[in-house]
Amino acid sequence: MKALWIASLLTAFAIAALGQNNSQTNQSAAGIDNELTNAAQIVQQMTGPNANAGIPGDVLQNAKCIAVIPNLIQAGFVVGGRHGSGVATCRTSGNGWSSPAPFSLTGASFGAQIGGQSIDLIMMVMNQNGMQALESGHFKVGAEASAAAGPVGRQAAASGGWKAAILTYSRSKGAYAGATVKGAELQQDDSATKALYGSDVSFSKILGGQAPQVRTAQAHDFIMAVQNAEQSASQ
Repeated sequence: MKALWIASLLTAFAIAALGQNNSQTNQSAAGIDNELTNAAQIVQQMTGPNANAGIPGDVLQNAKCIAVIPNLIQAGFVVGGRHGSGVATCRTSGNGWSSPAPFSLTGASFGAQIGGQSIDLIMMVMNQNGMQALESGHFKVGAEASAAAGPVGRQAAASGGWKAAILTYSRSKGAYAGATVKGAELQQDDSATKALYGSDVSFSKILGGQAPQVRTAQAHDFIMAVQNAEQSASQ
């Protein structure tokens, strides 16, 4: 009787997990446009001339890739976890920016954390090593590519964190601050990629500018937000 009860419980958990996975797939198909819109807004708000503790101009001008995660969720008690999805773009050979590449970021964090937090996160990829890690479509932040909190303020110098492959910037909306993404795993979001491109396209092709151009208004607005941020930094 006990064995039957345990089997029934495991079956219920399996069904719930499958339903959650199917729900996540449907959400990625329905929500990628919304995610691109949110990402464009975050770029504008965190790089504009009136942004508090904005991203320095030399970081914007020298970044090889930009990855944006709207609403990265953190929660936990002492041992916490974080998960979010976002979009990335890299410079192409023509000095433009690639079409958006959807990804997810998942990882555990350790520290005196109580409660939950949602942050907006921008990851600035500053060197070839970081760019190659991102283009692989799956890497661990801080392992395959070093990461550090980026210098803040539009006139701030980036020399303090320039050796890091990735500089991170966050905007907190929750109960506690001080987020770090070291140890988190970034990987291509296959379902969101299919929703955006209509088929499987590798991260390397998208970020290398070899993927078909996405012609939605939301994708255009995201790329334009990145281009405008770079242009305003040079002024």
